[in-house]
Amino acid sequence: MITAIVNFKLPDGLTEDSAAKLFQETAPRYQGMAGLVRKYYLHDPETGIGGGCYLFEDRAAAEAIFNDDWRALLKEKYGASPDVRYFQTPVIVDNASGNIDLAAE
Repeated sequence: MITAIVNFKLPDGLTEDSAAKLFQETAPRYQGMAGLVRKYYLHDPETGIGGGCYLFEDRAAAEAIFNDDWRALLKEKYGASPDVRYFQTPVIVDNASGNIDLAAE
């Protein structure tokens, strides 16, 4: 498994509600996306940074999504280029299911 953390500067003065509305507009495009297990949208109103935390089956799936078209979409939607970082995810604690999962790429 791979976790990708994406950060970008949001437009100035974006409130929690307006950020949620912006994110809701793009959320459907991630449903059923090949290789994507889960996505969390992120917003820090104090710094104006937004982004996402993604869990992928493997790095190839992540890189397939974070292509030039995706980067252009973010630039158009939010006015900033994203910073993408990848992390190996060898262990996942899931309190909702009560499981500790061992994941291998």
